[in-house]
Amino acid sequence: MNVALVNTNRIKPPIAPIGLEYVAEALAAAGNPADILDLCWLNDYTPAIAGFFRDRNFGVVGVTLRNTDDCAFTSRQSFMNEFAGIINTIRIHTDAMIVVGGVGFSVMPEDVLGFCKADAGIWGDGEFVLSDLVGRIKCKKEWSDLPGILHREKGIGWLKNPPLFKDLSCLPLMKRGLIDNRRYFDEGGQAGIETKRGCPRNCIYCADPLAKGKKVRIRPPKAVVDEMENLLAQGIDHIHICDSEFNIPEWHARKICREMIRRNLCDVFRWYAYCSPIPFSRGLARAMKKAGCAGINFGADHGDSHMLKKLGRSFLPDDIVDAIKSCKEEGIAVMVDLLIGSPGETRESIVKTVDMVRRANPDRAGIAIGVRVYPGTRLSGLLMQDRSGNGFVGGGDLSDPLFFIEPDVAPYAFELLDRLIGNDSRFFFFDPSRLDRNYNYNANQQLVDAIKKGYRGAYWDILRVISGIKS
Repeated sequence: MNVALVNTNRIKPPIAPIGLEYVAEALAAAGNPADILDLCWLNDYTPAIAGFFRDRNFGVVGVTLRNTDDCAFTSRQSFMNEFAGIINTIRIHTDAMIVVGGVGFSVMPEDVLGFCKADAGIWGDGEFVLSDLVGRIKCKKEWSDLPGILHREKGIGWLKNPPLFKDLSCLPLMKRGLIDNRRYFDEGGQAGIETKRGCPRNCIYCADPLAKGKKVRIRPPKAVVDEMENLLAQGIDHIHICDSEFNIPEWHARKICREMIRRNLCDVFRWYAYCSPIPFSRGLARAMKKAGCAGINFGADHGDSHMLKKLGRSFLPDDIVDAIKSCKEEGIAVMVDLLIGSPGETRESIVKTVDMVRRANPDRAGIAIGVRVYPGTRLSGLLMQDRSGNGFVGGGDLSDPLFFIEPDVAPYAFELLDRLIGNDSRFFFFDPSRLDRNYNYNANQQLVDAIKKGYRGAYWDILRVISGIKS
């Protein structure tokens, strides 16, 4: 039975569909190699879909959804109308079973499946379940009991099985040759890789545990670095580690660094990672630098201790300052991401956050105003207890993403931050109207142009470098 996989992510700069490629590798290893249709490069996807399905018969079509929207309060751009249009176009040209997966799907699977009208979905890891699904359909066996499967049963409603979060050592070798990773690197400036999945943290707004589980599942360091070498063989020398937090657990991060150093990849690779401010030791910063790490993005969220507690964070402002200091002393560029406007925000907490950034002196600090509210998160549960609707923006359906901004600060938050920040170029805004400070990566022409000129690396670092000011 023939299997197709379709990448629907079309944002620019382009981001390689690492999840789809991992699924394709697993299918190939199980004896079901897939044909891949990558819609990233096309202005009009309709004729491409028609041509792809014209002369081939498929039993299953897997469609990946990376993001439902751009997660920015200031733009609130949804990708769901186009995604539903792609599903509908596929439906016109094939009788195959259409199965949706990907992180964007796994965050809110019922909502997505109801919106796009696909046949079924896979919530959580797709590599193992899709292979099993294809095998059962091929043998005409029942498949609705598979883990992570979501589908609508006539007369019953949604049937949703608990997801499968399997040991990642069971993944096959990721050769990374099934999509055009070199083109993604040339036009997108970096490649992605995972060293683990899952996050045990309790951030009230974060949807990562919904999609990837709360238990950290590590990949063997040898398998990770083998994959890096496969990318390097294609001429790709800048990568971004896509883990929720690379340093959780720290011992695994150190093992990855040691394996990179052992193979001398530190001399040819430059890489970036997301990290938590704790546990983050000076020794880890040194190991990461020695292994070729060029930059770290800390999800700091806030500079006020009371707000950090409200957000479910286990660290304090001084922990953020200490982590940044360790990186800068080791020669690693640092970005911190901040989240303004969640429940309980005040004028004083905003002032304290800007003061903390100035005290910590990262290379860049990105400020997002307004919090994306995902169903199933603790934030969603807390806010839905308040039936007044105060502070909510959007939320009609998936074409209108739901955000929250604390009503007490909403009237003046942007103006206050403008005044506090002034001309301090260390600060980015998640605001497409501020072209000089915009770090909304979706449709960011500055980034597209810089990558065309040869800049490579994490997008925040490219924006830092092209600003001409290196802290």
